[in-house]
Amino acid sequence: MKIISDIQELRDHLRGQNRASFVPTMGNLHEGHLSLMRLARQHGDPVVASIFVNRLQFGPNEDFESYPRTMQDDIEKLEREGVYILFAPTERELYPQPQEYRVDPPHQLGDILEGEFRPGFFKGVCTVVLKLFSCVQPKVAIFGKKDYQQLMILRQMAKQFALPVDIIPGETIRAEDGLALSSRNSFLSVQERDEAPELQKALREVREKILQLNVYSTNTLSEIEKIAVAQLTGRGWQPDYIAIRQQSDLAPPSNESLQSGEPLVILTAAKLGKTRLIDNLEV
Repeated sequence: MKIISDIQELRDHLRGQNRASFVPTMGNLHEGHLSLMRLARQHGDPVVASIFVNRLQFGPNEDFESYPRTMQDDIEKLEREGVYILFAPTERELYPQPQEYRVDPPHQLGDILEGEFRPGFFKGVCTVVLKLFSCVQPKVAIFGKKDYQQLMILRQMAKQFALPVDIIPGETIRAEDGLALSSRNSFLSVQERDEAPELQKALREVREKILQLNVYSTNTLSEIEKIAVAQLTGRGWQPDYIAIRQQSDLAPPSNESLQSGEPLVILTAAKLGKTRLIDNLEV
């Protein structure tokens, strides 16, 4: 595996490669990331991964400085997966001057859910992903469905900018007890790790309640959301949201769309101690 930090060197190595498959990451790789590398291999060649902890997507009180950085371990994992190039730029390389040009997703998609509780987050994500696409120029890019809203925003960005990149979703990889794998799971104490699967359990309970309804209405769904939030709060969580939304655009479902059978997704974000976890479940 070639480890490259220079943009021009990366482009030199990839010149003439028009089927590159790209997996951008922030490192601290786990089985969820590695499953995306395997999916990338199915959709293109060579496989290029990146590791870059992107300051632009962290808020002023978030965990940029403490975000786990495990480069040597990550390199060994990527080598075992047969990744051709690891692009690991420095901040100075990727942002040689202040990044004053930003990609701002539309309000109705970028400022809801995660965007409401992490202002500017998706602007930072879109900006760095567009820049990484410019560096790698892949045919396909792989993103996990655990970051459901992010996946949808990046797909729309690629479509609206007519980027020659196909966005491929990778399924969420979970521990045996149901917890979605995440780099931030390492922040959990032993007791918190034992409690953490309750987040996925809450989503499954919401889904069962939805599927058992005889009559669908927005008021009923709102009540289901409130009960789920109260139950998590009672267990010591600090939920930001548990939201039932339309899969197509993440808008709250209307009575009309519910009657027509619009596919739904349940999304959640909640703090357990100091660690903020996200998850989702399609209905």
